[in-house]
Amino acid sequence: MPAIITNKFRIHNSKQFQESFSEAAGNVYYLGIGRPLPFTTSTRGDGRTDNLGTDVLPITPADNINSESFTYDDLLAAKKITATDVAFVAPRRNWVTGTTYDIYRHDYGERITGTTTLQSANSGVFNIFDASFYVMNSARNVYKCLDNDNNTASTVEPTGTNASTILSTADGYKWKYMYTLSASEQSNFLSTDFMPVSTNTSVSSNAVDGAIDIIKIKTAGSGGTDGTHTNIDIRGDGSGGKVSVTVTSGAVTAVTVTTAGTGYTFATISNAQIVAAGATNLVGAELDVIIPPKGGHGFNAIEEIGAFFVMTNTSLEGTESANSGDVSVANDFRRVCMIKDPNSGGSAASASTLRATSAIKLTGVSGSFAIDDKITQATTGAIGKVVEWDSTNAILYYVQTRHSNEGIDTNGNKVAFSAANVISGATSGSATPDTSHSATTNNVVFNSGYSVPELDHDSGDVLYVENRAPITRAADQTENIKLIIEF
Repeated sequence: MPAIITNKFRIHNSKQFQESFSEAAGNVYYLGIGRPLPFTTSTRGDGRTDNLGTDVLPITPADNINSESFTYDDLLAAKKITATDVAFVAPRRNWVTGTTYDIYRHDYGERITGTTTLQSANSGVFNIFDASFYVMNSARNVYKCLDNDNNTASTVEPTGTNASTILSTADGYKWKYMYTLSASEQSNFLSTDFMPVSTNTSVSSNAVDGAIDIIKIKTAGSGGTDGTHTNIDIRGDGSGGKVSVTVTSGAVTAVTVTTAGTGYTFATISNAQIVAAGATNLVGAELDVIIPPKGGHGFNAIEEIGAFFVMTNTSLEGTESANSGDVSVANDFRRVCMIKDPNSGGSAASASTLRATSAIKLTGVSGSFAIDDKITQATTGAIGKVVEWDSTNAILYYVQTRHSNEGIDTNGNKVAFSAANVISGATSGSATPDTSHSATTNNVVFNSGYSVPELDHDSGDVLYVENRAPITRAADQTENIKLIIEF
């Protein structure tokens, strides 16, 4: 049986997701960065290989259980995404002179009356949210296109922020002002491809549910008495709507809404009504009454623009020294992820930042440990990869993956580093874990010389994973990471 999942369902899901960041008993989300090692073909414990692509062309992550747990293997750090880091967004559409914009219509995708042809926008699409019916001007004001002068190019940029009227420009276009991007929205959520969407309270309070602003001439008809014929009712389930119809050379050439009325969810103006108003002998005229969205134009910009995209904007500021310095700048990263409701120390995570690497407090250090170098521990046979060597505090940060020479031993097992067994780098230094050290050093809590990751691996749900070319970090550098989630 024919069925659809409506755009309203997509909007509902985007709202639920956005609200979950601020609800009292909502979810907790973290942006994670990982993969300090180059993407390459890595060897598994059974001798087979996993092709992970290259740093130039990393592979697309698979959506499965294996890929989710693999994300934790070489995770470096995570930062909490707060409610102020989240916004509704929609595809960015700058106003550009010479462009013919689509108009807002309530009936795209339906059969045109009397035919089996579907109603499409001027651009050829059949869904309002695929149509180019809104624009952002150079002042960062957003407008909805209500009329495009019978599919002609727009040459006059819409301007102004009147909350209650329809803007008519000299090129024949009619626009509805929706909202203006705030300075914060511009700096945090405006990107090359997306723009933030928010409802202007003044515009919303001035919106009138079911008010009619636009009538389109489907068929002009013929034989009518010339002149402007007034006081013609808009009929339907609303009330109070009236129009005047201009007939020139026997055909309808213009329809002007004189009273918008209220409460319309469907409406018509018949040929007979125009005749009764004075256009004697007019035949074949057909008018399409354009119904506004629920609440009226501008009542709910998120639903009207189609903001079923949510953007998160997270900044990693150097080592995040204001948040315990959990984010290393000694290594690069190649993976970005979003994790919902992870644990830290066995309980729900809540800290602003979380270290995801393991750490060892060393003593008797000989030489220095190089980043990405393989480290091996005597007796245990444990293997890992160096993420950072803090020579000042003698702390070695490392990860252990599921691949040979990165985290598993010669038997294919992932063995934990433990006890006071010497740790040696393949091409760098060596040292002994200081098992007498049970204290906090440089915001890292050690127990007998060892510190587990602050973010419990394999806890929570990985909602988003992106493999990318390496990003080099620095103490005086800020990475601004925007994720766009489409519903």
